[in-house]
Amino acid sequence: LQTLIQETDPGADYRIDRALNEACESVIQTACKHIRSGDPMILSCLMEHLYTEKMVEDCEHRLLELQYFISRDWKLDTVLYRKCQGDASRLCHTHGWNETSELMPPGAVFSCLYRHAYRTEEQGRRLSRECRAEVQRILHQRAMDVKLDPALQDKCMIDLGKWCSEKTETGQELECLQDHLDDLVSECRDIVGNLTELESEDIQIEALLMRACEPIIQTFCHEVADNQIDSGDLMECLIQNKHQKEMNEKCAIGVTHFQLVQMKDFRFSYKFKMACKEDVLKLCPNIKKKVDVVICLSTTVRNDTLQDAKEHRVSLKCRKQLRVEELEMTEDIRLEPELYEACKSDIKNYCQNVPYGNAQIIECLKEIKKQLSTRCHQKVFKLQETEMMDPELDYTLMRVCKQMIKRFCPEADSKNMLQCLKQNKNSEVMDPKCKQMITKRQITQNTDYRLNPVLRKACKADIPKFCQNILNRAKDDTELEGQVISCLKLKYADQRLSPDCEDQIRVIIQESALDYRLDPQLQMHCSEEISSLCAEEAAAQEQTGQVEECLKVNLLKIKTEMCKKEVLNMLKESKADIFVDPVLHTACALDIKHHCAAIPPGRGRQMSCLMEALEDKRVRLQPECKKRLNDRIEMWSYAAKVAPAEGFSDLAMQVMTSPSKNYILSVITVGICVLFLIGLMCGRITKRVTRELKDR
Repeated sequence: LQTLIQETDPGADYRIDRALNEACESVIQTACKHIRSGDPMILSCLMEHLYTEKMVEDCEHRLLELQYFISRDWKLDTVLYRKCQGDASRLCHTHGWNETSELMPPGAVFSCLYRHAYRTEEQGRRLSRECRAEVQRILHQRAMDVKLDPALQDKCMIDLGKWCSEKTETGQELECLQDHLDDLVSECRDIVGNLTELESEDIQIEALLMRACEPIIQTFCHEVADNQIDSGDLMECLIQNKHQKEMNEKCAIGVTHFQLVQMKDFRFSYKFKMACKEDVLKLCPNIKKKVDVVICLSTTVRNDTLQDAKEHRVSLKCRKQLRVEELEMTEDIRLEPELYEACKSDIKNYCQNVPYGNAQIIECLKEIKKQLSTRCHQKVFKLQETEMMDPELDYTLMRVCKQMIKRFCPEADSKNMLQCLKQNKNSEVMDPKCKQMITKRQITQNTDYRLNPVLRKACKADIPKFCQNILNRAKDDTELEGQVISCLKLKYADQRLSPDCEDQIRVIIQESALDYRLDPQLQMHCSEEISSLCAEEAAAQEQTGQVEECLKVNLLKIKTEMCKKEVLNMLKESKADIFVDPVLHTACALDIKHHCAAIPPGRGRQMSCLMEALEDKRVRLQPECKKRLNDRIEMWSYAAKVAPAEGFSDLAMQVMTSPSKNYILSVITVGICVLFLIGLMCGRITKRVTRELKDR
């Protein structure tokens, strides 16, 4: 049969194959009418419309029958033979081979041609432009059906039967082989690997995927699609636009599948391979899986950065592409195999109805973190730690706040992105969804100081100094539920922190004073009281400190000792700095400006100033400020009874913020003077007695 086809050569004129001609006449009339009858390009046209709406079943069947033989003898493809004969002779040593020789293995010449088709200029011995175009055309056609790739069908026959017997839909067999890449026999694995590597360079080989993605390509990727040499740009563009509203389901599934396949071997990501292959050989030898290579290179970059290395071990071009790969991996939990494997059961239990992609599964796991299994919890904690150190890797934050980042943080370094957003969170033009996302990240940060890199750096000396007992009880990869931050807050009230740490804790206290959700300890210990005493305030969409104020006002009604302690701590903090008491600060803003403008904030100075103004009959404070101050005095008096001063600093603070400060100081002064006089008198008496004894 092969000999008959070689002699009749239907590739040169399809009309020789009457069955094909009759079966495909309607398709030719509709899809290929622009090509003259008998032209060899008719077959190419028919192949381009294979598995499309214009193709009919009988034509499809006949066409694949003929292509089966053409794919096994490159000379049967007249156009390919004509344009690549010289290249085949020059590069594949076909000169002198008899056309009917059995020495030529099926598909061997074409395999040789396509190996040279994707060589760079530096590698030399490239195909001519005309031949390269034809080779690409054939590759596009062959990708539609494994039977059209002789080597693939020959070496993978057993694996196709073993793993892919149920995959009968168009294009499913190759996808199945890629999915089971690690399970394939070595010869099949090599062929599938080479084909996948080729696809990563020129994704247009995946004709079915290209058809599915045609709308998105035309809308977002037409510039890179028009390039004669792809070099992985088109797939990168499709990945970046995977969640555009124009994206259809088939294209999205195809792109995601290719991303998942890429994770099996770093060579399957063409741009990553070309940018980092030398770095991988030098720094990560014997590592094959892409995710492991990314981790290896990222760790090297991070270590060099932390150690302020004069010269990075990872090249600049690799670092740039590495960043692209890291960002792409954050979009779908399946692209991070370790995290995915650790959390599979949790995803099934808690996030079953959440779709993959857009980091939705990861966000779901973050929100129910306390319910997760230990292993998954640890992985999620590690992920959050990484994201907080480098917020650009936080896919959800970057997606939700994309426009706000452009508005407020266009020049901010990626590592300071969240910090910049936090500073602009209360802006009038801040997008509500972005604001909500920033608050979520703040809540996360306040659960553990390790999730707040800025605080961690500022308080690196203070934390072990004041909170070592908490650190001793801490477990790796498990949140401390705000214990360290609460510890630092108390030291802030005692004015014992270093200046840098004090600044950071002041910000945290100010933020949590406005939103109780940012104080994990308060939320943990006062959940019942908030529900019963402050339910209305807690339900408010905009948190402006009303829950904290409610708890302070209802201090006498609080029964739980731990909750009472937390509220008393809040009162103690507000004594140290009026800025951390937003309700009081708002009420007294004008009075501070008028009467205490020259007083620097912090260390209770402005609070003392207001107290003096309250006592001074000549000073008229704003009614609301006066009322709030009197409320605070009552609260502090109660707090002093319930929780007496624990040390000299506490006692000094209570005296300085007491409404009877002048009286107390006067009494203390008089007491000291009396003691001094008594001492003086005693000294004179003892001196006289000594002299009398000497005289004797």
